[in-house]
Amino acid sequence: MNRSERKARNKKRFPWKLLSTLFIFILLVTGLLFMMQERMIASQDITELEQDVYQPTVIYGKEGEVASKIATRAAEWVDIKDVPQHFIDALVATEDQNFYKHEGIDFSGIARAAVRNVQAGNVVEGGSTLTQQLAKNALLTQDQTFQRKIDEYFIAQKIEREYSKEDILELYLNRIYYGEGAWGLKRAAEVYFGKEPKDLSLSDSAVLTGLIKAPSYYSPAKDLERSLSRRNTVLGLMESQGFISSRESDEAKNEEIKVEGKQLDPYKGRFPHYVDHIFDEAMSRYGLSQNEILAGGYQIYTELDQDIQSSLEEVFKQDELFPEGTEEQIVQSGAVLLDPATGGLRALIGGRGEHSFRQFNHATQLKRQPGSTMKPIAAYTPALEQGFDIYSELEDEPLDINGYQPKNFDRSYRGKVTMYDALIHSYNIPAVWTLNEIGVGAGVNAVERFGIPLTDNDKNLSISLGGLDTGVAPIHMAEAFSVFPNEGKRQKAHAIIRIVDSDGQLVGEWNEEETQVTSKEVAEKITFMLKGVTEEGTGKAARLGDRDLALKTGSTQMPSETINGTKDQWVVGYTPNLVGALWLGYDKTDENHYLKTTSGQAAAPVFGAIMKNAVEHVEKVNFDLPDFEKEKRNSKPKKQKKKVDEQQKNEKNEEQKRKEEEKRKQEEAKQQEEAKKREEEAKRDEEKRLEEEKNQEEEQKRLEEEERKQQEEEQKRKEEEEKRKQEEEAKRKEEEQKRIEEEAKRKEEEERKKKEEEERKKKEEEERKKKEEEKPADPEATQQSIPDDTGDTEQKPQQ
Repeated sequence: MNRSERKARNKKRFPWKLLSTLFIFILLVTGLLFMMQERMIASQDITELEQDVYQPTVIYGKEGEVASKIATRAAEWVDIKDVPQHFIDALVATEDQNFYKHEGIDFSGIARAAVRNVQAGNVVEGGSTLTQQLAKNALLTQDQTFQRKIDEYFIAQKIEREYSKEDILELYLNRIYYGEGAWGLKRAAEVYFGKEPKDLSLSDSAVLTGLIKAPSYYSPAKDLERSLSRRNTVLGLMESQGFISSRESDEAKNEEIKVEGKQLDPYKGRFPHYVDHIFDEAMSRYGLSQNEILAGGYQIYTELDQDIQSSLEEVFKQDELFPEGTEEQIVQSGAVLLDPATGGLRALIGGRGEHSFRQFNHATQLKRQPGSTMKPIAAYTPALEQGFDIYSELEDEPLDINGYQPKNFDRSYRGKVTMYDALIHSYNIPAVWTLNEIGVGAGVNAVERFGIPLTDNDKNLSISLGGLDTGVAPIHMAEAFSVFPNEGKRQKAHAIIRIVDSDGQLVGEWNEEETQVTSKEVAEKITFMLKGVTEEGTGKAARLGDRDLALKTGSTQMPSETINGTKDQWVVGYTPNLVGALWLGYDKTDENHYLKTTSGQAAAPVFGAIMKNAVEHVEKVNFDLPDFEKEKRNSKPKKQKKKVDEQQKNEKNEEQKRKEEEKRKQEEAKQQEEAKKREEEAKRDEEKRLEEEKNQEEEQKRLEEEERKQQEEEQKRKEEEEKRKQEEEAKRKEEEQKRIEEEAKRKEEEERKKKEEEERKKKEEEERKKKEEEKPADPEATQQSIPDDTGDTEQKPQQ
């Protein structure tokens, strides 16, 4: 064999050595991966599956009475033997068709879901098994992260190795959420149908199983028609998988849903807006997490007055009190009521319409300009501190200060007006003129002392009219106005007094934060003027009869001068022992969504209703003020200071500013930090709210699309089934007709043969007879017996 032949032969030789090496490598890698998987599965801790770790957190009111309870679940256990088989069948048919075949992970289900999702162009079906869902609900978070899915993968397999299929079903149906505050099948059966699980009908089981996918969306308590549609889908799945017959499915579909549920714990879910704020305060001030509050069994003692809170909620239920909205948006609102002596929040409501857990809170998270409610804070308090008086005359003429040209709401001028008249009628120009006289720095300093969060962009004359860069919420304005009935002192607004954990240990406690904002005399003068707003100014619609009420209205104008309306409306007011703040407006203001009246016409009547109901639950006290009317009668208006420039004013106040500078800076830094935190938190909450709304919309679309597809498949299946039945019936009839025809043909053939046989026999008989007749006579024929007369026979002798 020459060299070229050996080379050709080597080329044809199969590479066994390379393949064997590759095969061994694959075996080693596979073995290693298998060992790693087994180790990961074995390391999973699932001991919490049977532990009841959820304890409700109890909210107490200001008198130490239970006000509300918050918890992730309110479950009661039910044994699997007390669960109807048709419920288990519905659960398996709807949530995990291969439940009894897989070992925690259904790879065929994942593949099937992936194909359907690709075909639909979005997520319309999940691949999670019941075991995976149990792992997620009981042991993991709801975060849609890759790490969570990995953990879920291993935990599900550990559960399958430790528990039987029946045990897994029992754990699952006792831990799943069914909506309306019901965790677990036992509570769900009570809440929706007033029954024990063992008494559920097939229709009931289909309804409850259908809730698992989206409890709020498919709740019969919220949308009966949608719940019926979902029930029918579940029944269709049960029928198609052979769990029930067509007759049973039709009977269940014709059964009427009767939602006759049992009420949950009467404290569960009470005062949701106030509770939302408790979450925010406990998390931001005391460092608790949402899950800790939900499941940690804390006792939270608060400043809540249940009677006042209930009265506030009743007002917000009266839609006729509020301006009418549009089909796209309702007019939103937020309100706060607090005790000026302590800063304790007595009541709070964060919005109108249906409440959802920790939704955007218009009472505490709002960022809107406060309008004229800032006049007594930014202009008139610092003016009184610098020598102005209630009856000092202020300029009300056209004003142009470096291009800034404020105008009165009615576009008219009065020459000169007293501070009292300027405030009760809410004239704009006198407030701006006054702030310009005393210096913007004095106004900014006053606003900061009142606890209003500011930015560098706010240090200008427009601050006197509430033109803030970032804006405020009702809670900020209520805290600021609490200075006036509290002798010039400000207490930090707060809801929580103290928090105690499930072991009785103190987690956190409120420490009083009092700031002397202004003098008692100045506070009384402001109160005297704000009483005038109620009695003869823009707040007359909020009067309380024989109860004293001091208040200030405010509004902000639409950006376009061609639109005659307001964007925001405010009322902030107080009695000697209760301060309230109210905001009205649209969440999204545009040329079609704005308020067409003034705050005195729309917001003031609402505020009046709020305060009228609330003061019934506090001691009746009126203001004890000096006789400022007497001062007016006995003295002429003080001669006004001549206008001086900003530099002279700053020099005059330099000594006072130096004394206060360090304190102001500390307070400013603290306020800025708090403002920054509030701003960041509000931004996060707003982003979260928008994201949740987007997710809810997408989820609703996805659910509707999936429901439509399921209904189409169900309809297609029915049509195919009907077609099959029709074909079988047609075939049966055809075979029957053929059989009848063959039978008739057979009978006809038999009849023909019979007739032929009869004719043959007849013919043979005739031929026989004919032959007999043709046969010659027999000579012996005469030798026959002849009967005699007696009937005997005589034999004749033969011849």
